[in-house]
Amino acid sequence: MSNFEIKTHNVGRTYTKPHFFILNKGLNSGKPLENPCPNCFVIAVSTEDERNTLFYLCYSLFLGRYFEPYLKGSVILFITINDCLKLLKTACIKHINNKSESNNNLKKVLVIEEKENNLKEQLKLINQLKVAFIRANF
Repeated sequence: MSNFEIKTHNVGRTYTKPHFFILNKGLNSGKPLENPCPNCFVIAVSTEDERNTLFYLCYSLFLGRYFEPYLKGSVILFITINDCLKLLKTACIKHINNKSESNNNLKKVLVIEEKENNLKEQLKLINQLKVAFIRANF
């Protein structure tokens, strides 16, 4: 997993290796993405398993706000490719040294996220019910 490539994504370019994208501009800098956008880096690895591990490692870094200290810029914040690479390499080393603990923590984060999505869906349905109730009574 420590041998990955990170490059600036060019719009319209396709990739053959397993890959994902990282947003590099705005307050969501560092957020991993499945699909490209104009302001992102691409990370390519050799296997799909490495891709998934690195994707969720990057997602954990994003949720933990580890990218925020590296943000630069006065109007539009951004992260440089070198800072992103440095942070990812450091995280990979820590992940490799504590692989079982990191995997358990990642599973817990995914369960929490699934419950969060479930609650969001319930709130959406409650709002729809509220609107339907108000419309039925007026």
